[in-house]
Amino acid sequence: MSYEFSVDTQALFGERYAQWVNLGLPAADLDRARAAITTMWADEPGGWTHELSALARAYAARGEHLLASLAYGVAKFPVLANQAKQEAQRRQAEEYAKAAPGFDVAFERRILHLPYRGATTRVPVHLLSAAPDYSHAPVLLFSGGIDSWKMDLHRLAAGLARGAGVTVMAFDHPGTGETQAPLDAYTDEVTDGLISQARQLGNGTVAHFGLSFGGNFAAASGLSGAVDAAIDLGGPVDASFEPDNYRRLMFGMADIAGNAYGFTAPPSEEQMIGAGRPFIRRALLEQKGNAPMLVINGADDVHVVQADTLVFQGRADTEVILVPGTGHCAASKLPEVMPIMISWLRARLTA
Repeated sequence: MSYEFSVDTQALFGERYAQWVNLGLPAADLDRARAAITTMWADEPGGWTHELSALARAYAARGEHLLASLAYGVAKFPVLANQAKQEAQRRQAEEYAKAAPGFDVAFERRILHLPYRGATTRVPVHLLSAAPDYSHAPVLLFSGGIDSWKMDLHRLAAGLARGAGVTVMAFDHPGTGETQAPLDAYTDEVTDGLISQARQLGNGTVAHFGLSFGGNFAAASGLSGAVDAAIDLGGPVDASFEPDNYRRLMFGMADIAGNAYGFTAPPSEEQMIGAGRPFIRRALLEQKGNAPMLVINGADDVHVVQADTLVFQGRADTEVILVPGTGHCAASKLPEVMPIMISWLRARLTA
C-alpha cells in the first residue's frame, strides 16, 4: 500500500546528505552517486535506487557489509513504493545480518507478536547491547521516523547502547519498514506492547528514544509516564499537524507521510489532516505529570515547527534544547547531540 510521487531528487538528497554522512556513509561515495541520479523511481541508470544499489553492491563485494546495508537503506529511501525499493530493503536486511558478527555490541534479532486491535501484529526488533546478558541493564526502545528506520540508524542505536549502558530494542514504528501494522489511530497499542516486552527483557527499567516521527511516540510514552525516561529528538507532537504546517512541508515530506499513513494515491489535504489527528498529543501535554524527558531539535527544522519543541519548556523534570545552525532532528550536528543524550540517559537511568 504505497504510491510514487513527484520529488526533486537533488533537493531531497541535499536535505538528507548530512544525516547519511553522520550515520556512516562516506561523503565522497555519496557525492558520486548523487551526481549520477536524475530521477527517483525509474529502475535504470540515473535512477535513485539503481545508483545507490550499485554503490551497495560495491561495498558488499569488498566485504564491507555494514556500509552495504547503509547504502541499500538510502537506495530504498524514502518509501517502498515500487519493486526496486522493496528489493533494496530486502538486500539491506541481508547485508545487515552479514555485518552483525562484526558489530562492537552484542546483537540479536527477534520477531515479536504484539497485541493490536484484538489480535496480534508482527514486529521484528533488533537488540543491541554492550553485554549479551540483558537482565541487568535498562532497555531503551528505539525507533526512527517515517523514512529513516532501525537499520538505517545503526550507528546511533549502537552508540546509545555502548555509551548509556542500555540494551537497545530497535524497531520500525507502524507504517514503516518491517512492521506490518499501519500508522493509524491504533498505533499506540504497538508501543504499549513493546514497553511490556522491554520490562520483561531487562532489569525492569525502560526508556524510550524516538527520532523524527518516532519522537512523537517517545513523547507520548514520557508524557503518560508509561516509561521511566524519554528522549524526543525532532518529534512532531501538536502544531506540526495543523493545516498551515502541512501546506509548508518540503522535500516530498507530505507524500512520505501519506505513504506511512497507508494511502495508495496522493491524499487530499483533508485526508492528510485527518490521518495525522491521532498523533496530536495535546491532551497529554495538558496533563502536569510526566516521566523525565529530554526534548531536542534543530532550530532550523523545515518539517517540525519550533513550537513542538518549545511546548515542553517549563514541565517538571524536562530538559529542552533547540540546537542552533541545524535542521530536522539536528542531523548535521549528531556528533554534538549524542554525548548530551548519553549523559542524560546515564543520569536518569542510574538514578
